[in-house]
Amino acid sequence: MVRVARVTVLLCTLAFGAAAYAQSVALPAKKMQGKLHLLPATLETTQWGWFNNAQPPVLTVDSGDTIVMETMMHSHNQVVPGRTIEEIKKLRTDHPGRGPHTLTGPIFVNGAEPGDVLKVKINRIVPRTYATNFNVPGMFGQFPKEYQDGQVKYLYLDWDRKVTEFLPGVIIPLRPFPGTIGVARKEPGQYSSVPPGEFGGNMDIRDLTEGAVLYVPVHVSGALLWSGDSHAAQGNGEVNLTAIETAYRELNITVEVLKDMRLDMPRIETPKSWITMGFDQDLNKALDQVKSQTSRFLAEQRKLSPDEGMKLMAKVSDCRISQVVNVKKGIHCLNPKNVKDREDMERPTRETAKYYVSYAKDADLNKAMDTASMGMIKWLEANKGIARLDAYGLASAAMDCRLGDVSGAEKNVHCVMPKSLWVAKR
Repeated sequence: MVRVARVTVLLCTLAFGAAAYAQSVALPAKKMQGKLHLLPATLETTQWGWFNNAQPPVLTVDSGDTIVMETMMHSHNQVVPGRTIEEIKKLRTDHPGRGPHTLTGPIFVNGAEPGDVLKVKINRIVPRTYATNFNVPGMFGQFPKEYQDGQVKYLYLDWDRKVTEFLPGVIIPLRPFPGTIGVARKEPGQYSSVPPGEFGGNMDIRDLTEGAVLYVPVHVSGALLWSGDSHAAQGNGEVNLTAIETAYRELNITVEVLKDMRLDMPRIETPKSWITMGFDQDLNKALDQVKSQTSRFLAEQRKLSPDEGMKLMAKVSDCRISQVVNVKKGIHCLNPKNVKDREDMERPTRETAKYYVSYAKDADLNKAMDTASMGMIKWLEANKGIARLDAYGLASAAMDCRLGDVSGAEKNVHCVMPKSLWVAKR
């Protein structure tokens, strides 16, 4: 016998200027817990570039419900094939203080109160078939002074093969994830969607994909959940500001209010790892925060002392630089559930059979990251003959910048580029 679930459909029709109305229908669902809600992305159900905890919710759900939402491209769907880089830059300069992201929501979750944790499981992601990567000239990104010129690339996303051809013969595997997903901040007022924080938001952690679970502390009644900044793929570092930026025809999530869990920062669970994170304008301080979060998590999980947790982190945690372009830079650490079944932890200092490599060390983690990532960009130009802006974009979309030893005074950054991206000689 097939179970029947109640489905709430939120219909927002731009053509008729309707605000929103709800209608209940019945659809078959074999494993559904609670209700299923459909949330289209329209001008009425999205915000462009800001969070505000006074924003009225566009949908109300119960703990245990599933939401199938759409998302838009940046700037209320204005960054789409045909837009020039000059037009994209103007969308930022004409709206100072506002982020580029279009955020679907907010979603009010009944029963969520400050001090609770909202569990968000990502069940399914269905992106559009096109995406973009761009560098805004002289603005944003890791190296705005070095890249006073800009460009925009539009890409076809081949979902049969799960790849996109970034350049002729350079193929990037696709692994979609929401660049921005989070709850309302505790502070009243309107805030840019760019910086991440204890509320989640623009974390740009590429491991938060299908099958992963986000745990985020709740700061206001109802939690007020948003998502946008939808990605098809991204490098660890996201150096030119953008990933493979797309929009989702379906972001399918299940939400649950946890009353017996306490967090002061978001945490992610994947099939293989628990992920801790830190954010700050200074990478050194972001590292301090993620070390504190990680050692505390390991100590709680293994019933260790804080010092023992820190020592264990140095042995088992795999830390990556999530991004360096969102005002607050991010570092996340993958903590394996089983050390025999962990992610690739290779930290090479020179080319290997699998990777092209750039490496730098410095007492200042910001400088080490600058040197290592620029080293890869320049290597791509010199050794692969890639044009400078294309090299910057490819590094943003596919380079993986990893932290080496986190216990010493010197900080080590290992940026790797998979050789498997090159499928034909240039």
